[in-house]
Amino acid sequence: MNSPASRPELRRPDGEPPRVLVVDDENTLSELLAMALRYEGWDVRTAGTGTDAVRIARDFRPDTVVLDIMLPDFDGLEVLRRMRADNHTIPVLFLTAKDAVEDRIAGLTAGGDDYVTKPFSLEEVVARLRSLLRRSTMAAAESDSLLVVGDLTLDEDSHEVRRGGDEISLTATEFELLRYLMRNRKRVLSKAQILDRVWNYDFGGQANVVELYISYLRKKIDAGRAPMIHTMRGAGYVLKPAE
Repeated sequence: MNSPASRPELRRPDGEPPRVLVVDDENTLSELLAMALRYEGWDVRTAGTGTDAVRIARDFRPDTVVLDIMLPDFDGLEVLRRMRADNHTIPVLFLTAKDAVEDRIAGLTAGGDDYVTKPFSLEEVVARLRSLLRRSTMAAAESDSLLVVGDLTLDEDSHEVRRGGDEISLTATEFELLRYLMRNRKRVLSKAQILDRVWNYDFGGQANVVELYISYLRKKIDAGRAPMIHTMRGAGYVLKPAE
């Protein structure tokens, strides 16, 4: 693993290191992950059950969570639901079985931001968590601009999103996707461009994750209103003021 000194340092807005909660009932695996993340200089806590994960998250207030789908008491999807009740923007990286496609789909559908399959490399987990942290609420410290497209507004400081005055709640990944679309208003963006900017790595050719998150945004941004997010067949997606 490359030295953290060779990479940009990630910090919370208060200057403290990022807080990461690792949830897995395999103690050896969770300790290895914790060791790798502490090597990055991050503040790490671990939990082996869903019950402990929810309890620790309420006290620890992590900036991101590594969450195994399979836990001994209740599954990771229920853990995510309970955590999001307290912090609806917390980004989550799911750990799934090697061939459990249904788990990966369920995790993303439930609002997870990314996933890795077991077995995985520690470097991959660290890279993906860095990506999640960069596009999480800590990114608010980097900009103070208000993006406006038609009756849709996005505040990059407070992470508040409104359409026609109505507040819209988004996950960290949904927020970053909408921000990218709004910064490029009226410009058609390909799936490859969106993957590179929002996910910051090659998603193994699974560009359908873009379609999935576009559908999430449409349900929240366009539901019951004139549409702003449009599909340009064979080209990509574009956001523009409603007509």
